[in-house]
Amino acid sequence: MFGEIGIEKILLILVVVLLLFGAKRIPEIGSSLGRGIREFKRSISDLQNDVHAEVSPRDSRVVTPPSDATPVPRPDEVRSEPKRLLG
Repeated sequence: MFGEIGIEKILLILVVVLLLFGAKRIPEIGSSLGRGIREFKRSISDLQNDVHAEVSPRDSRVVTPPSDATPVPRPDEVRSEPKRLLG
């Protein structure tokens, strides 16, 4: 549809971007774009690790904690008492 993109078209696009955003704003746009790409890659990697952990067989060995250790509740297991709304 647009044909081949040559060096002239790339330069034209760069000049238009420079005129639209200005020289000071272009590095900010680039850094925010880089952060977005890194966050996207990190979330994809986390998702792949979660799927891999669900698919792979779990270790069948049972590990018992030492007798003097006190169990620490996980954050999702911690429950606080409900707040009283009336006196």
